[in-house]
Amino acid sequence: MPQSVKEIKTKLEKYEQEHLFAFWEQLEHAEKKSLIEQIEMIDFALIEQFKNLVTKEHLAYDPEELAPAPFFPLDRTPEQQDKAKKARDKGCALLKEGKIGAIMVAGGQGSRLGFDAPKGAFPVGPVSERTLFQYHFENIVALEKKMRQPIPLYIMTSKMNHQDTRKFLQKHDYFSKDKQTIHFFQQGMLPAFDENGKIILADKGSIALSPDGHGGLLNALKHNQLFEQMEKQGLEYLYYFQVDNVLVNICDPEFVGMHILDNCDMSAKTCAKREPFEKLGNIGIMDGKYVTIEYTELTDKDKTDQKKDGRLKYEQGSIAIHTFDIEFIRSIAESKDGLPLHLAHKKIPCVDEEGKPITPKSPNGYKLEQFIFDAFPFADTVLVMETDREKEFSPIKNAQGNDSPKKARQDLSNYFAAWFEELGIHVPRDDSGNSKFSIEISPLYAQDAAELGEKLPSGFEINDNLLLE
Repeated sequence: MPQSVKEIKTKLEKYEQEHLFAFWEQLEHAEKKSLIEQIEMIDFALIEQFKNLVTKEHLAYDPEELAPAPFFPLDRTPEQQDKAKKARDKGCALLKEGKIGAIMVAGGQGSRLGFDAPKGAFPVGPVSERTLFQYHFENIVALEKKMRQPIPLYIMTSKMNHQDTRKFLQKHDYFSKDKQTIHFFQQGMLPAFDENGKIILADKGSIALSPDGHGGLLNALKHNQLFEQMEKQGLEYLYYFQVDNVLVNICDPEFVGMHILDNCDMSAKTCAKREPFEKLGNIGIMDGKYVTIEYTELTDKDKTDQKKDGRLKYEQGSIAIHTFDIEFIRSIAESKDGLPLHLAHKKIPCVDEEGKPITPKSPNGYKLEQFIFDAFPFADTVLVMETDREKEFSPIKNAQGNDSPKKARQDLSNYFAAWFEELGIHVPRDDSGNSKFSIEISPLYAQDAAELGEKLPSGFEINDNLLLE
């Protein structure tokens, strides 16, 4: 046995993980090489962290200690309107100076939607079937033209979709965005554990690995030396968003400007929850620090409690849109501990003691992941800013119902319909208030109602499905 393999086997025995070599003699040379590479990537300190997570109390917070976080409201006073205008001016100035970059989290597949490709390649245009990627890229390109400055775009993929994502975007010539301003990088992978703290084998020669969550962004930026690249480029701020939100207002100057005017380390956009049990994180204050409590961890009482005016106590839901100071998130990435880990109890395909494949019918193990919102407690100053769901939040997560492709297409039509109505053009709507016609406008044609109004002929009417590009 080669010395390196002997050393690895000794290490596995030390951490009580020698079962990873249970089928070693049955593996081909290439399979052995792959297994060794996977084992060498494991941070065995994770084992102790996993055990601590399993044994700790389930509730992530003390309800008596948590309070709702203050937020900059959508319904604003004249003073707040003035501040928002100053913020927009500040954000535009920094975009023109090349100080702001964008980060798109795009590691997911469309499997839950019955779509065997990266989720960003999912067709969502109500008329043209534009993909999520195309909408986001065209929005950035349109903003670049307006600001006369390229906006660096960092795309975090995963092992499962990295090559397919790059091939898809290359095939479409990056939707006219300069490829020199696009930077791809993969999030990390973490092993899954069974209830006894044993790393799970997916098959005889491979470990059950899963992406380390959107919080893995920080480690991935560090691992790929992208913080150094950003520093050389003169970037100071990052606008974070997820690929499945078709309405995201990328690099929104007002939001970035508010972040800067308030001298914040990290900022978050929120919207009013449509009902108490909506699956959105809840931003609060605990021990003088901002925290986000996942919807799975907030008690039913806290979910349903109301304020004196009848609104929910925790009315604001986090929509995974952030602005970061780059030096702030870099300091976390380079710290000793970084972001904390969370457990997700899942059904994980594996092999039994004889190496036979098992497809579990109930959760049989735990995946580990990090959440980007766990950066909040590290921040000295935080901004929480409310936005209009109809203008900025329509994610695609479910095959049917809320947060589905059908809902996103209708939300897009309604979003563009509102532009026409702002210009005084009648849009036929149904009894639910939805546009009767599918309406779609490329960001390269217009980015708002004012720009649309400059291009429409007088007497323009909507009496059928409409595509402007």
